Amino acid sequence: MKIAISGKGGVGKSTIAAAIALILAKHGQKVLALDSDPDANFANALGIPKNIEIKPISAEIKLIEERTGVKINEYGKVFKLNPEVSDIAEKFAVSYNGINLVVLGANNKGGGGCACPENTFIRMLITDLILYKNETLIMDMEAGIEHLGRGTAMGVDVMIIVVEPGQRSIDCAETVIRMGNEIGIKRFIIVGNKITSKDDEEYIKKSLPDHKISVFMPYSNNIRESDRDGISVLDSFNQEQIKIIENLISEIKS
Repeated sequence: MKIAISGKGGVGKSTIAAAIALILAKHGQKVLALDSDPDANFANALGIPKNIEIKPISAEIKLIEERTGVKINEYGKVFKLNPEVSDIAEKFAVSYNGINLVVLGANNKGGGGCACPENTFIRMLITDLILYKNETLIMDMEAGIEHLGRGTAMGVDVMIIVVEPGQRSIDCAETVIRMGNEIGIKRFIIVGNKITSKDDEEYIKKSLPDHKISVFMPYSNNIRESDRDGISVLDSFNQEQIKIIENLISEIKS
């Protein structure tokens, strides 16, 4: 099962992604978590302690240079378009609570979408994880999904879009759905998050009339406090919140 999770920054993508991953792992599934959001806070949501070093793949300059056959920033050089990446997850994942986490990291240069060795390497890694790995894959994505190319899109079983009751969040969801359709993603699940009232639920329903909202997650300070206290989001959840995520997982599997 390959699950991509998207939405506007700050809507709670990492919270939902971590909760799904942690519950699946507790049920005995082999889970690979991929943090492709430049903010890279998936580890915090999973409860991975700060003293455990997590080095982003994008920071492995020597590795990228060896696999692509060219030095970083040597523009105009010919580099391998299909570098070997099949061993990357095994070598660089951080294991914690039954979950293997791989952090892609941010591209620090302008023109982040360039056809450069770093981006080629990262694209090939994503392709490998989606199409060729047997683990359940949970991808915490940035708002855009351009890096999910046409070759990998068919490997994504579902795109979960997290929205909060606000127009910018709705606009982002509509963009993700449009872009997802363009690259061949077939299934979308909408999650309403940070809900404080029935009015919030109705706002999201009316704003996305062509899409069913699968679950609504209530706003709660305990989720915010879990980040402060350095515990996983699941350890901060009450029984109602856990049940909501379990219902979401059931719908994903259906």
